Amino acid sequence: MPPKMLKLAGCLFLTFASIVAAHAADAPKKRDINLDDLARLQRVGGPVVSPDGEWVIYSVSQIDTKEDKLQSHLWMVKWDGSVHLQLTYGKEGASSPKFSPDGRYISFMSSRPGPVKGDQVWVMDRRGGEAEQLTNITDQNIQGYSWSPDSKKLLLTLHPKTEPDPEEGKPPAPPKPIVIDRYHFKQDIQGYLRDDAFNVLYLWDLTTKKTEKLTASKNVNENGAEWSPDGNWVAFESNVDPDPDRSNNSDVFVVEAKAGSTPKKLTTWTGPDGGHLAWSQDSKSIAYTQGAKLELLEYSQAKPAVVTLDGKVSYPAATFDRSVSQPLFSADGHLRYLVADDRNQYPAEVELAGNGIKRELTQQGAVMAWDQAGGHTAVLYTNDTSPAEVYAFENGALRKLTTHNDALMAELSLVPTEDIDAKDNEGVEVHGLLTRPADFKAGTPVPTILYIHGGPNGQDEHSFDFMRQWLATKGYAELNVNYRGSSGRGQDYAKAIKADWGHYEVEDLLAVVDKAVAMGVADPNRLAVTGWSYGGILTDYTVASTDRFKAGISGAGVAAPMSFYGVDQYILQYDNELGPPWKNLPLYIKMSYPFLEVDKRVHTPMLFMGGTSDMNVPLLGGEQMYEALKSLGRPTELVVYPGQFHGFTRPSFIRDRYERWLAWWDKYLKPGTSAPAAAPPTKQAE
Repeated sequence: MPPKMLKLAGCLFLTFASIVAAHAADAPKKRDINLDDLARLQRVGGPVVSPDGEWVIYSVSQIDTKEDKLQSHLWMVKWDGSVHLQLTYGKEGASSPKFSPDGRYISFMSSRPGPVKGDQVWVMDRRGGEAEQLTNITDQNIQGYSWSPDSKKLLLTLHPKTEPDPEEGKPPAPPKPIVIDRYHFKQDIQGYLRDDAFNVLYLWDLTTKKTEKLTASKNVNENGAEWSPDGNWVAFESNVDPDPDRSNNSDVFVVEAKAGSTPKKLTTWTGPDGGHLAWSQDSKSIAYTQGAKLELLEYSQAKPAVVTLDGKVSYPAATFDRSVSQPLFSADGHLRYLVADDRNQYPAEVELAGNGIKRELTQQGAVMAWDQAGGHTAVLYTNDTSPAEVYAFENGALRKLTTHNDALMAELSLVPTEDIDAKDNEGVEVHGLLTRPADFKAGTPVPTILYIHGGPNGQDEHSFDFMRQWLATKGYAELNVNYRGSSGRGQDYAKAIKADWGHYEVEDLLAVVDKAVAMGVADPNRLAVTGWSYGGILTDYTVASTDRFKAGISGAGVAAPMSFYGVDQYILQYDNELGPPWKNLPLYIKMSYPFLEVDKRVHTPMLFMGGTSDMNVPLLGGEQMYEALKSLGRPTELVVYPGQFHGFTRPSFIRDRYERWLAWWDKYLKPGTSAPAAAPPTKQAE
């Protein structure tokens, strides 16, 4: 190139570089995620595809800081992504959206003002206009509903109300004593269970606006009801054992879609048959999931199953050793499930007449829900740096349909989450997730939080997790471990901790902690352990097994299982996994070592948390451990959240919990920092 041309090219390059640099300087700077973003984050619900496949409706929930609650509304997106519409507004919110099979209407549940109070089914014309209240159920609560294939009826699942609604203008009647005569007599959120209160199926006629009881069943729960495509049958699951409270023996039933019909039992396995039911397009078969026997109640791995109308059961992919859920029959007869598999959840096609299974989505992440109609499949998908959104799922690939969190995510500096694997001292391979701080530098270990998932039958997976991202901005690494007892690694892995709590799980947790230390990520002198529910239980077991953690936070935990016999909602598990205390006292004593040997074993500063209305893992567990450590004069604190169930619903309490977590970790892992303690809540729940 001639010298003049070289000089000109150099000038052009410098000019171009200057323009790029100027644009880079003008680009908005990324920021750290913060607790205010909890209220900005939009939680997208599972998709529902229209009968013609051209539209998808879904819910979007977001925190209303003024009302201090989560508010949910409905949206609709066109299949090609060209149109996005918000369908509902108002304080009362909306949920459970559905299309009528003829495609004319969109229905949903709402407690908005109408002729009849409480949650009712509402309907709006798909072409536009105001929504109208469709049902007028006064003496029962609507637990679920679905349209008949001819769009002329609704199938309602109703549950008797605990107390009748007060008459207009009159104060509510004083409460009555609760008389109980049931083996399983309490459940989180539901409270104390009445002897005569069960879920029952009814038919609602859209023309006459009257209900008729579908079946003649008494004193059994009828759940998961689904119409057959031809409209002749309704499939549902129920446990009709002499005392259903004492077993997990649910079965699949069908009943003619006529009031007063007698159900026909299709399955005979003495364990759970049911879950989500999916009809084949020819209305001759029903896909479902089959669980494990009673003694593996809390470690059950659901496997694919199909039953015909004449009761013939088959087990597709019988040798596949992963848990499945949410079956779908495609229009061409293919059977598909969602599969929970080693830190991911993906759609898979199951071979109906063999053991073959084909993974349909290979990329990392989790498909949380899905639906199909009109030849189209929509999924709710999330990964480490993307909150759940609705996607079109076509030919093994995802096409994004909704963008509710895109603007927020564009502002944030997010970090990846990586796989971490280790072997415990028995040679068992344990898998987990590691999220490093945003400013992590190789060779400089950082304070690390071991955050333990609950269940135990669940898994930490590659999905968006606010805690991981938030901790990364505070200079902490987060470690998540799928210890033995977790799902995603097969039935044997899940059942390994049966009747032996706080043993193998602790070995697995510590093995992965050791691996993170060996990698130069986790600072061995600045470790904390935290968890909620079974994660809180394992926090108690972990600090009773080692003093290597500088701080612990146990949320909704238990350290003395015998003290929870008859107190929580797990009586079926106690009697069938552990045996009643009077028959197996040594086992209960063995598993109560965090409490019974607290003076010798627990020296870690401990924060305990729980809700006053939690019947899943009542506050008692945290109170006991707090009082024990307080009696010993060891550093401890108890935080009680009024009116909260096992899963918190009041946003201000959820934020408060984050603040207290951080203050506790900073106090013991970053001494000398000025992280303020959370202020006491000023607004209590009823």
